[in-house]
Amino acid sequence: MKWHNYFRSISSAQRHAFFACLLGWTMDAFDFFILVFCVSAIARDFHARVPAVTQAIFLTLAFRPVGALLFGALADRYGRRPALMINIGCFSVLELACAFAPSLHVLLILRALFGVAMGGEWGVGAALALESLPKESRGFFSGLLQEGYALGYLLAALAYTLLFHFIGWRGMFIVGAAPAVLVAYIGLKVEESPVWVEGRIRQAAATVRPTFGANLRRYGLTFLFLILLMTGFNGFSHGTQDLYPTFLEHDHLLSPAATGSIAIVYTIGMILGGITVGTLSERFGRKPAIIGAVLLSIPIIPLFALSHPLWLLIPGAFLMQFMVQGAWGVIPAYLSELSPEPVRATFPGLAYQLGNLITSRNSVLQAEAAVRFGGYRKVLALTVLIGAVYLALVTSFGRESRGADLSAS
Repeated sequence: MKWHNYFRSISSAQRHAFFACLLGWTMDAFDFFILVFCVSAIARDFHARVPAVTQAIFLTLAFRPVGALLFGALADRYGRRPALMINIGCFSVLELACAFAPSLHVLLILRALFGVAMGGEWGVGAALALESLPKESRGFFSGLLQEGYALGYLLAALAYTLLFHFIGWRGMFIVGAAPAVLVAYIGLKVEESPVWVEGRIRQAAATVRPTFGANLRRYGLTFLFLILLMTGFNGFSHGTQDLYPTFLEHDHLLSPAATGSIAIVYTIGMILGGITVGTLSERFGRKPAIIGAVLLSIPIIPLFALSHPLWLLIPGAFLMQFMVQGAWGVIPAYLSELSPEPVRATFPGLAYQLGNLITSRNSVLQAEAAVRFGGYRKVLALTVLIGAVYLALVTSFGRESRGADLSAS
């Protein structure tokens, strides 16, 4: 099926639900990556070392599981739609507050709180979007939904390239408050997930409503697998993306404008990779698509991290992110299909963010290792190699889920 036909095959209500979740995830990522691009500028402004500022990235990632549990539980109990509206409002306000941080310590506190809000969006949004869609097109929409993350990176790169020189890092955080307008769109245009509504009707007729703890005990092995999988995925993506702009400026002495331009190129690779591999997973299966993409990243390492001329480095970055985000494009569908309906907003999001927590010091460790090695080349190369091998092994132990029924029955 051609890409535009996927949109023709779904109803207006399904399109509104999907686009609301896509835009929510896009702006969530945009707000996160504004910090990534501004690390060096924040360090200069607060007279701090880069590793000290990267603690803000660590805190954002470390507190995301709290948000995943909080907003996921709200979404499973009270509905996907209201939980998503509250979540987007929270992270927009906190992003705006970061613009007025008087010190690095205050900024670190605000980024920890932002991490709570950011952690809730993915699980709630993925549940609302994918529960509303037909299973035949789930792979394509999974890839497109996940690449809201890459689109957020692209928008952050564009904003950094075009605006940073004029408004500085504080102005960038003010721009990051824009997602607040999505709350009105969701309130006016988006309907509640029909699967959630069906599940609430069924639970209302039941004499005993299972608690989260009971569900955790019942589906414990599935949840453990999801955590192990998402630990690898988060290390793989953040390890190849968060400090890549710093690598370009530090190791290759590029200007912010040049760094932003290269980021735009490899972010296009992210988007194309997620949609392509996500769609292929509908034909070949979720597991083969993930394993194939991560293993194909290994031969790209020399171009991605070890090249000196930009004419090799740029296509290397494009191809690397095509594979990294290509594998990620399968994840919304895969995690939703593996998770039972009563905890579908909680399990995927919480596993995702616990994986983030486990790997949350990744950027700090990479920055410290780069100081020791005199640059980021070897650090990035080892990150890709270890991440790809780990993900291929863990994924091989999972079960195939393509075509799974997401109904509440």
